[in-house]
Amino acid sequence: MLDSFPESQTFVTHLECGMEHDHYAADQLHGLSKAGKPLLVKYDLNALAQSVSKEDLATRPATLWRYREFLPVRKSENIVSLGEIHTPLIPVPRLQGGNGSVWIKDEGRLPTGSFKARGLCMAVSMAKELGVTKVAMPTNGNAGAALAAYGTRAGMKSFIFCPDDTPEINVREIAAQGAHVWRVNGLINDCGKIVAQGKEPVGWFDFSTLKEPYRIEGKKTMGLELADQMGWQVPDVIFYPTGGGTGLIGMWKAFNELKEIGWLKGKLPRMVAVQATGCAPMVKAYEAGKEHAELWENAHTVAAGIRVPVAVGDFLILRAVRESEGFATAVNDEQITAALDEASQKEGFLMCPEGAATYAAYKQELESGRVSPDESAVLFNCASGLKYELPPADQAININQPVDYSLFV
Repeated sequence: MLDSFPESQTFVTHLECGMEHDHYAADQLHGLSKAGKPLLVKYDLNALAQSVSKEDLATRPATLWRYREFLPVRKSENIVSLGEIHTPLIPVPRLQGGNGSVWIKDEGRLPTGSFKARGLCMAVSMAKELGVTKVAMPTNGNAGAALAAYGTRAGMKSFIFCPDDTPEINVREIAAQGAHVWRVNGLINDCGKIVAQGKEPVGWFDFSTLKEPYRIEGKKTMGLELADQMGWQVPDVIFYPTGGGTGLIGMWKAFNELKEIGWLKGKLPRMVAVQATGCAPMVKAYEAGKEHAELWENAHTVAAGIRVPVAVGDFLILRAVRESEGFATAVNDEQITAALDEASQKEGFLMCPEGAATYAAYKQELESGRVSPDESAVLFNCASGLKYELPPADQAININQPVDYSLFV
């Protein structure tokens, strides 16, 4: 599947600081820019468009690597894959608020059960291509699990640091997949400080969100894949659970690249950054008209994956939201829990808490009027609901007693 691609069929020209726009050489190891901001991968889109067509892509297997020309890995031998299939786009008519179609994009079908597989398979592949052998990352759970899996598959040593209230299944998953994992009595930004301070004494490469350029490119495939699945059309609105925001930034990058080469026509989706009221730095900055978000103190929410008090790519998230004419919104834990239950009971779809936040936000914004009942919407479910604690189900039958069949109504 991967060997069918010729070598050097990517079209990367350089890297560019997302803030200052100064250039950095491709095919060299980089972290943040000189300004301390994320680097973005730039392509020769004219040459790309002449090299591949939508019809060419349709003949390839339905995997993340279908979009090879839009991605940075030069040599097939450096691709680190665990089988990144296209994730289903599932209509949920019982959840829609009017005549506009609503779909859930179920990222829980990917390796390690979350959309973090997209970013980490790309970042690890590029790290392998650039000679990295030791990596470290802070995580709220799913990103660490993905790094553990892909890092081990690439033969790298991975060191991963989690807040001490990270879901138990995530911590055990990380350890089981070959990484070295520690719990930290703080939040993800505290874990990030440990990683940053360890770069010199330990010699690991910092894989923190947006502190290397290539997780964005992996997450970008959500936008490429969504457009592909919809016949090179896009929905009116996308609701995305936003912590570090790599996926929202990546999708907006994908849509703009597709528009530049003429594969997308007309208006691009409105991007909605969904946060929790207990940790909503992007919402606060958006509403205040600011370019950067302040550190959110005492962050808390049942949706651990979006509990990110500060994000290095804050200005890129806010830029994507504003350029798309979208917005940032927050929902509380009660809304998240109710949305999770409703999606399960009405559609048989078990969302993760972060994914359920998008449905809660969709309902909230239908009511507020910021989203029309006639608009089409895609909600991103970022991980399998099976990775999270589920409510008890403790009804039982004693076979030594008569069965009361009146119970089964």
